[in-house]
Order: sequence, then C-alpha cells, then structure tokens
Amino acid sequence: MDEVIDRIREEVTSGRWPVGTRIPAEPQLVEQLGVARNTLREALRALSHVGVLDVRHGDGTYVLARDESQGALRRRLELADLLDLLAVRRGLEVEAARQAALRRTRQDLARLRRLVTRRSGDGTVDARVEGALDFHTAVVAASHNPLLVDLYDAIASASSAGMRQAATDPALPDLDDDPHTELLDAVADGDPERAGTAAARHLDILIHSVRHRLP
Repeated sequence: MDEVIDRIREEVTSGRWPVGTRIPAEPQLVEQLGVARNTLREALRALSHVGVLDVRHGDGTYVLARDESQGALRRRLELADLLDLLAVRRGLEVEAARQAALRRTRQDLARLRRLVTRRSGDGTVDARVEGALDFHTAVVAASHNPLLVDLYDAIASASSAGMRQAATDPALPDLDDDPHTELLDAVADGDPERAGTAAARHLDILIHSVRHRLP
C-alpha cells in the first residue's frame, strides 16, 4: 500500500492534481495504478487521515493539501479564531504585495488586470468573494515566494467565511469599493510601500467587519 500512497502523493505534489480539485474516480484509479480496489481505498483513507485528501461519499475525493505538513496546518487553522486568522492573513498579504511590486512579471500583471476587470461586475456574494480571493491569490503568486504562497493558500481557505460575512454586512463599506485597483496600480508601478498600504487597507475593512459582527 505504501507504493500506492507514494504514487497518489506524487500526483498531488507535482500539481497534476491541484488543491481543490476532484481526483479521478475509483474505477479509473484502479486501472491507472494497477491495484486492487481495497488497496486503493486504504491508500485514500490514509491520505485523508493526514489531511491531504477529503473523501466525500457520493461525491468523490478532493485534494485538500499538497502534502502532510500543509494538511496539518489546515487542520490547525480550522480550530483558530477567525480574527487571529485574519490578522495573520493581513501580515502575509502586506508582505506579499510588497514583494509582488518588486518581482512581478508582465504575465503577472496581465493576470491581475483580467481579475480586476472580471470582479467589477455584479454577482452573488459567493461570486464576489471568489473573485476577491482569486485576485489576492494572484498578488501573492506574483511575489514569487513559494513559502508565502503555501502559507497564504491555507490561511485564505480557512478565512473565506469571514469574507462572506463582510460582503453581506449592510452597515459597512461595500467590498466592491476596496482598493484592488489601487493595489494593482502600486504593483504595476513597482512601488512596494503603496502596495503594502493598499493590501493592509483591504484587510482592515474585512477585520473591522468580522469584529463588528461578534457579540
């Protein structure tokens, strides 16, 4: 079974099965890996136990993390206080924005511009939250710092509920007015100070919203 676990793990760590996606169905994996169904199920359960996979009966198996260490981090984050999560996320986004301003490529800027344009239209709360997360994830990716990317992926996933709370709070500024364009301009201009300030302002709005909703 260890060999089967290693082969599945390789599909995940290589990025061929990205985090958040559903892996091939059981019959396809049995044929692809050349193993018995029971052996495959044991391997999937083992990787589910360490937080790499999520076996959803009736729906399939999804990738939760790239490796066991990221899986352990995600499990720890699930137990964390939301305001603590957002405070850590704020620090990561500010530093990532600063690094992105210094390291971004033309491809990074093109992707960020597409995401800003895409999220400017109307949509459901879930669509708006997803658009905001996609944009900020792209900023972090533009930092070209793999450790920041890994940490941010885990933090952003665990704190996404807070963004939905903020997006539906009528007493606070609309998140469509947040400084995404300002952040993009700062990154494009290669100005790390402005980029960090814009990233901080967005998270300050979100943190204020979550704190506002606490009893």
